[in-house]
Amino acid sequence: MSGHSVNQPHWVVGVDVGGTFTDLFVLDEKTGQARIVKVPSTRGEEARGFMNGIAKVTGNTGADGAKDIATIVHGTTVGTNALLERKIARTGIITTRGFRDVLEMRRRDRPQTWGLRGSYTPVVPRAWRLEVDERVLADGQLHTPVNLDQVREQARALLAEGCEAVCVFFVHAYANPGNEQAAVAAVREIWPNSYVTAASEVLPEIREFERCSTATLNAALQPVVGSYLQRLDGDLRAQGFGGELLIVQSNGGVMSRQTACDVPVRTALSGPAAGVMACAEIARASGFENVITGDIGGTSFDVSLVAGGEAALAAQTSIEFGLVVRSPMIQIETIGAGGGSIASVDAGGMLQVGPESAGSIPGPACYGRGNTRPTVTDANVLLGRIAADRPLGGGLLQKLDSGLSEKAIAQHVAEPLGLTALAAAEAILTVANARMAGAIRVVSIERGHDPRQFAYMPFGGGGGLHVCAMMREVGVTTGIVPRYPGVTSALGCVMADMRHDAVQTLNVALVDVAWPALLQRVDALAEACQVRLDSAGVNFVRVDEVISFDMLYMGQTHTLQVPVKREALNAAGLLAAFEAAYQHAFGRVLQGPVIRVMNLRYARIGRRPKFDLAVLAPQGEGRTTPVGEQQVYHQGQWWTAQRYERLSLPVGTVVQGPAILEQPDTTVWLEPGFEGRVDKLGNLLVERSE
Repeated sequence: MSGHSVNQPHWVVGVDVGGTFTDLFVLDEKTGQARIVKVPSTRGEEARGFMNGIAKVTGNTGADGAKDIATIVHGTTVGTNALLERKIARTGIITTRGFRDVLEMRRRDRPQTWGLRGSYTPVVPRAWRLEVDERVLADGQLHTPVNLDQVREQARALLAEGCEAVCVFFVHAYANPGNEQAAVAAVREIWPNSYVTAASEVLPEIREFERCSTATLNAALQPVVGSYLQRLDGDLRAQGFGGELLIVQSNGGVMSRQTACDVPVRTALSGPAAGVMACAEIARASGFENVITGDIGGTSFDVSLVAGGEAALAAQTSIEFGLVVRSPMIQIETIGAGGGSIASVDAGGMLQVGPESAGSIPGPACYGRGNTRPTVTDANVLLGRIAADRPLGGGLLQKLDSGLSEKAIAQHVAEPLGLTALAAAEAILTVANARMAGAIRVVSIERGHDPRQFAYMPFGGGGGLHVCAMMREVGVTTGIVPRYPGVTSALGCVMADMRHDAVQTLNVALVDVAWPALLQRVDALAEACQVRLDSAGVNFVRVDEVISFDMLYMGQTHTLQVPVKREALNAAGLLAAFEAAYQHAFGRVLQGPVIRVMNLRYARIGRRPKFDLAVLAPQGEGRTTPVGEQQVYHQGQWWTAQRYERLSLPVGTVVQGPAILEQPDTTVWLEPGFEGRVDKLGNLLVERSE
């Protein structure tokens, strides 16, 4: 990119805050150069780790330290962690009389489908779920006007209980929000802060539990995410940052800081979503339209699927049991199987890996920071796949202590199972790999995809260590290790477009759709989404729209999402689109049942300027020869693996396993029988040797 004056801010920085490391990808738009930065995450004080990373990028902590940064795009797990740990604001609910228990009744599901026991504690206790008189019918007809005196009384009662945020949820406000809007206005008259959520604004969609849950979680996160982002923005401004701070959404797009403060529930799974978008772009540029992505970090393994170059979107997800968020987001399957996942032997003598993690503090046993329990990283160190005598994380640790890894594995795994320490370390990796392969099968086989028709793209700090194992376990023929696996999510932040989604329930038979009114609704949603895009102050190459409808046959429960072009917004066009989608999903269409249109979905996407992925490619002649050898224990025997500096390998280099490829943000382990080839973008394409 060119056209920047000497003093004009010219850096675009992507920041992904993970459980162990905070990763930054820095693109200099003036020179076209890119670099990566890693710093330890500061759990509980994520803003401090973020600013430590910015300081390392600029090399300056003064009042003008961030003046050269034009844009910062941030993938954050603050909201997700707050929900998982229940470290959220004290929140109240004001709802329609008779519906205070919607949040607790859920869908009458259970934590374990076949279990005999289980418990659930709603995020809002019953004492803080208060009722008022109001009623709107399902068709939008006003039956009982809201009693605003009761609303004010209940709001004061919640304040007296110490509630910091409030959600106003009326049962049929999706059909007619008048009562709910009047109640929200009355609450805001006396509420001491801006943390007042109207459920119909967050999710104007039928199904009371999902709407109540999503809106309530949004209210509970507003003080947490809002204060974090405001503090972050203030710290950046104090260092001379004058650009835009954008936040990655769960749908893979980005939004302004203010939108993230208003609708923080859309930041759930923000970081992993950015990584999936980066993988989709890298794979497409490398000639692969179908990829399965696997992000192995310090705490978790996040897997997703990209088919035809597009990441799969889900209408809703559960952060954990009972915490349902209904908002478009990239389909990501998460399990506790990261580098810091702790291995143990349970009371039944079974080896378990995760979900508990050592995180960054104290970290794996080999870090020497007080943890004495073995982790996946300790197993990789003991087996020689991670060299203990070389710096980790770009110099964050100068060396690891393999003796501490061996001691932890021997005490907690080898002795209880009657194995040698080496056999126990391999067993830890076997269990971890099996769990990760299971997650890959969930997003592929269980959703109708043959994984053998996909490439596998591992990223995160630990992805490259397990690429061959995943290919063996799942049957994938090609692995694609990105140029900078450890900072792929941060790279995705820089690459992501700005996107806003909206939904509106229609709940009408297809033959009864009033098309002029529907087209007006589409235009209204387009205008509302465009206002959100404009608020970010970002220049776009172009703006695209995505229109779809949730549809089904009368008598069915689950809807099918049907995409349609604007020019096909008519009865014949929507009928043809529904039958084509139904035929593709189920192999046939039904004759006779009435077709019903439940929801209109609209997305507006501001396409940001793309940078040439060639900036990631190796430059110059490089070095094709090994820099040494390393002994690696694999499948019960020692192997002599050639050791390479991966970033110095020129395009076209072919490396035969067994081999270790090292770089500041990760290590790649090529097993015997596999080979890796450096492609034009610096990716390592892994295949079985002939």
